[in-house]
Amino acid sequence: MSGDGRITAEARRKTVEALTYLTGFGNEHSSEAVPGALPHGRNSPQRAPLGLYAEQLSGTAFTEPRAHNRRSWLYRIHPSAAHPAFTRTDNGAVRTAPFTETVPDPNRLRWNPLPEPAPGTDFLAGLWTLGGNGDATQRTGMAVHLYHANSSMERVFSDADGELLIVPERGALLLRTEFGLLHVEPGHVALIPRGVRFRVELLDAESDDGPGPTARGYVCENYGAPFQLPDLGPIGANGLANARDFRAPVAAYEDDEDTAGPVEVVNKFCGNLWTAAYDHSPLDVVAWHGNHVPYAYDLRAFNVIGTISYDHPDPSIFTVLTSPSDTPGLAGVDFVVFAPRWLVGEDTFRPPYFHRNVMSEYMGLIEGAYDAKAEGFVPGGGSLHNMMSAHGPDRETFDRASAAELRPQKIDDGLAFMFETRWPVTATAQAAGAEHLQHAYDDVWQGLQRHFEPVRRP
Repeated sequence: MSGDGRITAEARRKTVEALTYLTGFGNEHSSEAVPGALPHGRNSPQRAPLGLYAEQLSGTAFTEPRAHNRRSWLYRIHPSAAHPAFTRTDNGAVRTAPFTETVPDPNRLRWNPLPEPAPGTDFLAGLWTLGGNGDATQRTGMAVHLYHANSSMERVFSDADGELLIVPERGALLLRTEFGLLHVEPGHVALIPRGVRFRVELLDAESDDGPGPTARGYVCENYGAPFQLPDLGPIGANGLANARDFRAPVAAYEDDEDTAGPVEVVNKFCGNLWTAAYDHSPLDVVAWHGNHVPYAYDLRAFNVIGTISYDHPDPSIFTVLTSPSDTPGLAGVDFVVFAPRWLVGEDTFRPPYFHRNVMSEYMGLIEGAYDAKAEGFVPGGGSLHNMMSAHGPDRETFDRASAAELRPQKIDDGLAFMFETRWPVTATAQAAGAEHLQHAYDDVWQGLQRHFEPVRRP
């Protein structure tokens, strides 16, 4: 720690090296940073151990079915209720559903990566909303954000509107949450549940000598039902994302002695940002138990299921997480990954096929190249194919794949993902007018030649 109380880059790296985790998705985890901090036999004893305050954090309604109920009990130094009034602060580039600045656009859209941020930009200041759907106040729909940052957060953030799925593309992150610490890097994702307070610290983008490269990535804000693992159906008991590969933090807390002066806490509530100055860190949970917890997942651990005979399967086979809606099988949002895999289909056009879909698709690229786009789709960028917009491989990809020798082929030079949602995604005004919007995206399908040769009758 530096002389002004700030954590140095070297200290962060040492912290990451010493991290341990709990494993499993949706488990009833428990953890204590100090032995004896968790009460036994009850959640809220008359006097909680070690002089702590007991508090329940509910991510779902009390009466939701047990299988879907999310809640955790926290044992903290200060009760969350002990804070001053929040006041409005500037929303920056953050926007929230309902999205009414523009009209839904049927055109196919693609963006280059965000430009480099101004010096001193932290994760929250670097959040930039591309678009979304639904209504955050009704807890329906989702938003697509991007982030770029070159400075660690000193403040603390929480989102009452939804859970945040963070997908780093450049730069590793250390997430300090009420439940403990998570380390995520490109190729990993992290989920911060609704209402959980956290701070994002940069690992690769900072040194003790000053700022380094920009940290950059994507965020899905899910206003609806919490993400869960998809049902496997005919696949059976195993496959796709395995529950054992998800990592939850162990308890770690900040005490008053760890803070140098007031701590700014920013709360996102019904689309607006609100701020308050706490006289203590809200990351002061000494022990906890429950299933409303943050977690991280390595996308390369995804067990890809694919064809071993013919045809490219529907992309739903690559679903990592799903947020169910009131219609079975129709997700508020799915998170899909195109992870390393073998292609072996016989007499098959192996890249994703030409397609029109009732669902809307936002796709991003973490590294390498995507097998359906030969150029123009780059790491940090993204494309939006709204409901029923025709899309598929570009001309170069189609020509190459149509003539390729169909030997077994390993796809391991890229890592792409998709946020797929039941409703059209309305772009924000800043996204629709962005300088990094590719205005010639439609051109990738130009030049697809006519090959039709009807049988001519005499």
